Amino acid sequence: MNQALTDPLDDGTHMGRTILVVDDEATLRETLVEALELEGYRAIPAGDGREALAKFRSEHPDLVLLDLMLPELSGVEVCRILRAESSVPIVMLTARDSEVDKVVGLELGADDYVTKPFSLRELTARIRGIFRRAERVATSTVPVPAVATAAPPPVSVGRVQVDLAGHRLLRGGKPVPVKPKAFELLAFLLRNPGQVFTRDQLLEHVWGYDYAGETRTVDVHVHWLRMEVEEDPAAPALLQTVRGVGYVLRRD
Repeated sequence: MNQALTDPLDDGTHMGRTILVVDDEATLRETLVEALELEGYRAIPAGDGREALAKFRSEHPDLVLLDLMLPELSGVEVCRILRAESSVPIVMLTARDSEVDKVVGLELGADDYVTKPFSLRELTARIRGIFRRAERVATSTVPVPAVATAAPPPVSVGRVQVDLAGHRLLRGGKPVPVKPKAFELLAFLLRNPGQVFTRDQLLEHVWGYDYAGETRTVDVHVHWLRMEVEEDPAAPALLQTVRGVGYVLRRD
């Protein structure tokens, strides 16, 4: 793996953050801990699934790097338990190329995945992007006015209605389960109808990445959205692929 490099444009959002590093490969685990500490993070190591859960509950990390293949408890099982207990960001580390493994991790609530071997530069860029986005969300909260104004009505998109103010999808007036990042992706495209975005642009705007890494994350979330909004997900009429470019939301 490449040596960790400090980004001269780093905005400082990483200072004071704690990251739990879960990997059963001692050399890799120690390398990640050292690299993250050089970046200014507090890094806590764990070598198996049970240790990971114990340290998560005692150390309360701000982000978890979680290997998929672990002894005691698998990374998938640990991810499921963590997500039931917390909304802390989870980045899965996997040595596999199987799309099934990546999709399973995302479906369980992981925020992202990185396939081994990866560069430390890429990994730290992904981490910075996640923290930067969390900072933007926290600082964008505005006080509720003394006289409340009516929330805008939901916007119809195919088979669902998008309640932007309530951050939810509705079908027939009833909420439809949707993953947070999938909703944010749909909301972003809804605010920019007819505009084509590359996968890297969507990673930057929705996920907050400053690194053009794996874009399969975007494809997986688009697939989920099509299953909810399209009449025929196999022949999407709304959330369309522009071959060789990216995705666009086309509305009448």
